[in-house]
Amino acid sequence: MPVANYRDMGAWMPTEHLNERFVEIDSWSTSEAVEAMLEGQLSAVAAVKPIAPLIASASEHAAARLARGGRLVYAGAGTSGRIAAQDGVELTPTYGWPKDRIKFVIAGGLEALAASAEAAEDDGGASAEALSSLNLNAEDVVIGVAASGETRFTVSALEAANKVGALTIGIANNENTPLLQIAEFGLCAETGSELVAGSTRMKAGTAQKVILNLFSTATMIRCGRVYKGLMVNMLISNSKLKRRATEIIQHLTNTDVETATKAIEAGQGDLKSAILIGLGYGPQEAAARLQSSHGNLRAAIENNS
Repeated sequence: MPVANYRDMGAWMPTEHLNERFVEIDSWSTSEAVEAMLEGQLSAVAAVKPIAPLIASASEHAAARLARGGRLVYAGAGTSGRIAAQDGVELTPTYGWPKDRIKFVIAGGLEALAASAEAAEDDGGASAEALSSLNLNAEDVVIGVAASGETRFTVSALEAANKVGALTIGIANNENTPLLQIAEFGLCAETGSELVAGSTRMKAGTAQKVILNLFSTATMIRCGRVYKGLMVNMLISNSKLKRRATEIIQHLTNTDVETATKAIEAGQGDLKSAILIGLGYGPQEAAARLQSSHGNLRAAIENNS
C-alpha cells in the first residue's frame, strides 16, 4: 500500500496515523531510533497531565463505591487489556486489596494475557456476557481500556456496566470516541501517531499505564491503604516482604527488629494490627480499633476514645 494512502487511512484516528517523520526509520542508526522512541515515551507521559484533575475525581468516586463493598473490574482487549490486567493484579500484593474484589474481563479470556487473541476484540457480546456472570452491581467500578476508543469488546463492557449503574471509567488515546462518550469518566491521553504506525504498545500503552498507575494508587490511598507514604496493607507473603514489614513497623513505632518481629507474630501477619501492637496496644484492642475505623490506620491511631 502506498505511503500516501496509508496516511489517509489513519487520518481519522491519530493513533493509527503514519507519521512522515519516521517513514525512513528503518534506515536510521539504532541510536537515532532509540532516541526518537524515548522522545515519544516522554511525550506520552506529558499527554496525561491535562487530565490529572479528572483522574483524581474518578479515583474519589471509585473509592466511595469500593468503601461500600464494590469491586474493581478491568476490561480490555489486546495490549490495552494486558496493561489493564497488570494494574489490577498488582493491587493485592501491594495494597492487600482482596483478590475476590478484583475481576478481569479480557477479550479471548485470561489466556489472551499470554497469547494474542486479537480477533476476540470484535465480540461485544462476550464482554457483556462476562459481566453478567459476575452479577455486576451499582457499587462496582468498571475500567475499560482501549487505545482506539472504539474496540467493540471494551465499549460493550462499559455499556453493560452502565445498565446496572456501576461506575464506568474509559481510558483511550483518541478523543470523541465511543468508549469516552459512554463512560462516566472518559480519560483521554492524546498521544497521537506512533513511531511505528499503529503500534499502540508504544506511546498509547505508556500513557494508559501512567493513567492506571495514578488512578489505582490514588484510589488505594483514599481507601486507607497507605499511611505516611508506606504500604501498610501490604501482604507479608515472602521473606523480602517480611523484612520490609519489619522495617515499616520499626519506622512507625520507633522499636527494634525483635519487637517488630514479635508484633507481626502477635498480629498474625496483619501489618496494620502489628503496627498498633508495636505502638503498645494489645492484639484485641488493635483489632477493635481497626474495625471501628473501617481499617483506616490513621483513624485507628488518632482516635483517642
